[in-house]
Amino acid sequence: MPRWEPHPERRPAVVTGASSGIGEATARALAAAGHPVALAARRLERCEQISTEIMAEGGEAYALRVDLSDDTSMKEFVEEATARLGPIEIVVSNAGESTIGTAAETSPEQFGRAIDVNLLGAQRLVSLIAPAMIERGRGDIVFVTSDAVEQPRPGVAAYVASKWGLEGLARVMQRELEGTGVRATIVRPGPTATEMGTNWDPAGVPGVLEGFKRWGFLRHAGLLRPAQVARAIVDAVSMPRGSHITLVEVQPQAPIEGGS
Repeated sequence: MPRWEPHPERRPAVVTGASSGIGEATARALAAAGHPVALAARRLERCEQISTEIMAEGGEAYALRVDLSDDTSMKEFVEEATARLGPIEIVVSNAGESTIGTAAETSPEQFGRAIDVNLLGAQRLVSLIAPAMIERGRGDIVFVTSDAVEQPRPGVAAYVASKWGLEGLARVMQRELEGTGVRATIVRPGPTATEMGTNWDPAGVPGVLEGFKRWGFLRHAGLLRPAQVARAIVDAVSMPRGSHITLVEVQPQAPIEGGS
């Protein structure tokens, strides 16, 4: 019988999109669990603030700027994160970009930007980190997608296509990584209270919401908190060796009917 062992207690982690929302909450949760964390985002100042707060609470965290669409930036980020934390054991690919636009009206440039950040950015990251994980025979890669993969939402075509592709990448990696000791997990959140959408053109928001309503995506007003999604991510990477959470979907509960 194989001897199943837990992962080492100290597992260096990198989290992209860590300047807010799910990424920030995940970085905080991983640090609280005892893992050193590199917070990666374009907003370096915000990541520095978060890392300072994590350190003040007894965690280990470093803020590093990265542009997921730039090969050189990605390579430098991984090199610096490894130099500061040691060999990376946990990767949380969370960064995401969303803009309003149907498939017909979105320019190829806008569409390509979402694909470059949300899908190619994730592949750039794993191509730089996963080979060393495979060589060591252990590691966790978490892809944060969206329930828009399961239920495509009209009016945000580039985002849906990029997240759909991201789940395809994750699923093929699950097969490619089988037997290596490296796990790839999909965490698929439902509606979550983050900064995503705050940069949308206000004039286009009513039309998008009307499309969501028409297709039944606004059943209730409940929203997930980023920390709730982060909990699922930490739980997935904390599973003992010999077990593998391949997909977890996290949805908000509806407000209690008749509640105050």
